Amino acid sequence: MKLFLCSHFSSVGSLIKEEIENKKVAFIPTASLREGYTGYVGSARKLFKKLGAIVTEIDISTEAYSTIQSVFEEADVIYFTGGNSFFLMDQLRKTGTDGLLKKELANGKLMIGESAGAIICAPSIQYIEQMDEKPEDYSQEDDAGIDLIDFYVLPHYLTAPFKKVTEKIMTEFSDLNLCPINNRQGIVIDGEDSKVICND
Repeated sequence: MKLFLCSHFSSVGSLIKEEIENKKVAFIPTASLREGYTGYVGSARKLFKKLGAIVTEIDISTEAYSTIQSVFEEADVIYFTGGNSFFLMDQLRKTGTDGLLKKELANGKLMIGESAGAIICAPSIQYIEQMDEKPEDYSQEDDAGIDLIDFYVLPHYLTAPFKKVTEKIMTEFSDLNLCPINNRQGIVIDGEDSKVICND
């Protein structure tokens, strides 16, 4: 399984440019749809364009399953923007996109997850509720994540405006295998191996 997980894609995406250049990218902005600030979505679009990627944007909360399936099958890379982790996870599970994603990852495709897109890869997303408010219409009975990794990404660590909340999560969930990353770091996962890389 190939994953690249980060806090702020436009700051670190160039670290894996050989995985993105001229590739077909399924771009999923769903997590950001109810957020007030979405500048990171536009900056991610710009970086993909600069790297010559062929981007197909798709919102999994409104598209038909068959459309999502064909976009995922066509893509080389599947990218999830930041936003609200609970809203994104709810839509993934409601639509069955979580199963589609796992199938494509098993075929060797790269998933890029930014912030919320990184958080959902953990076994559970409950730890992030202090950073991401659970939507009132959240329809799941539990807080399960996609369970692609055995650790818990904590994005924007010690970075404004998340300095206090990330410190709090680190303290309160010290029993979890938390992996804090700031906005200049990314986690590369290839099979069983994972490493943090940094854009200095």
